[in-house]
Amino acid sequence: MAPRRNDFLIPTLAVILDALAVEFAFVFSYWLRFNTTALSFLPLGEDIPSFAAYFYGSLFILPVWLLLFKSRNLYRARRNIALSDEFVAIVKIATLGMLVVMSAAFFYRAFSYSRVVFGLLWGTSILSLFAGRYCIYYIERALYKRGRELRRAVIIGNNETASLIHRRFHNHPLLGYKLVGYFADSPAGPFLQDLPHLGSLREAAPVMAAEGIELALIAVDYSVYPDLYHLLKECEGVNVEFMMVPDMLEIMADSARMEVIEGVPFIQIKALPMTTWGRIVKRTFDIAVGGILCIFLSPLFVLLTVAIKLESRGPAFFRQERVGIDGKSFLMWKFRSMKADAEQETGPVWAAEKDPRRTRIGRFLRSTSLDELPQLLNVLRGEMSLVGPRPERPYFVQQFKDLIPKYLDRHRVKTGMTGWAQVNGLRGNTSLEERVKYDVYYIEHWSLWFDIRILLRTFGALLSRHAY
Repeated sequence: MAPRRNDFLIPTLAVILDALAVEFAFVFSYWLRFNTTALSFLPLGEDIPSFAAYFYGSLFILPVWLLLFKSRNLYRARRNIALSDEFVAIVKIATLGMLVVMSAAFFYRAFSYSRVVFGLLWGTSILSLFAGRYCIYYIERALYKRGRELRRAVIIGNNETASLIHRRFHNHPLLGYKLVGYFADSPAGPFLQDLPHLGSLREAAPVMAAEGIELALIAVDYSVYPDLYHLLKECEGVNVEFMMVPDMLEIMADSARMEVIEGVPFIQIKALPMTTWGRIVKRTFDIAVGGILCIFLSPLFVLLTVAIKLESRGPAFFRQERVGIDGKSFLMWKFRSMKADAEQETGPVWAAEKDPRRTRIGRFLRSTSLDELPQLLNVLRGEMSLVGPRPERPYFVQQFKDLIPKYLDRHRVKTGMTGWAQVNGLRGNTSLEERVKYDVYYIEHWSLWFDIRILLRTFGALLSRHAY
């Protein structure tokens, strides 16, 4: 399935317009206070502060305000957001942002910022931010009207609830969804007559992948749950969002959250791991940090290459097929730590403690995980990330996918050089079930700060634990 792009344009416009709105609020507030007579009835000090001081202060405060908006999930594809709710969120964030501004001004002693300007800034920022969001609201709906930025969706089920979903989405095309069809064990009869029947639930997974479906709206009764479970199992490792209309309390999981779309309540039981902007941020971080590490560690690369070549015949580097994001294979780079053609007789086997196939330099490389350093090349090539679930070989993926629940969900993000499981001691010959639990937790709770935490903990984990 092609990567999703329809959650890029609107959030990007929101960031740009919010930044312009905050800067406008600073400039307008200064101008209104010091360059007009509109507030002449308020006392004014003898010295008028320079505009540059306010402008440079705004550049310091602006990232903080944008981060506040991001923390409230206001930089996602909007679709199901009312302008009234948007206004309330803006008032809350502008108020919190003004507390940050006043706190920063308290510690700055070069001169005293005007309290009147701060009051004006609070009001004008709310108005300018809401004006920007109002523009985005109509831009978004204009795009939807032209069939742009739509999310392709299907309905799972053929009952009255499915019919209600269809009517609501059909009657409100500017919600931003395109219903492609529905899946049910039999055609829907009177419920969904004008919506294409795409097949049974057992046939849904490959059809959804082929059609580029991004959202599945589930409306089934208890009798269909076994087939629904099978569908979710088949979609492990596939970036399709599932939302269910709740009808029984016991189907709700701890990680589920409620979302209402046009009056129909859904429970989101599986979410996308990250947005397009999230992938861009993660990729930028990988390139920046990976590039710096490659430059900084280049002397070590040369030293280890010479040591490996001097000890045994064969190449210094070892390439092995691994499975990455979306189940696609790639060649992962490592320093060779075993004898050349080590698996020629044994076939694919896991490394064991005191493995006789290791070289002397290989024992050192594996115990310190220095053999993994060439994977920085995979990171720079975009095949891996610095942080993510560790990639496995296709032979073992085929073995584990049916034995370990949610194993294929590890492939919903890029595999990594280090991961949440590894820094929690799950390296080498440890429980695969536990590793998968940690990997899935990482995927469901990803953030850039989470990646930084894992990288910081990796160094300590390498010092205290050893692989083989």
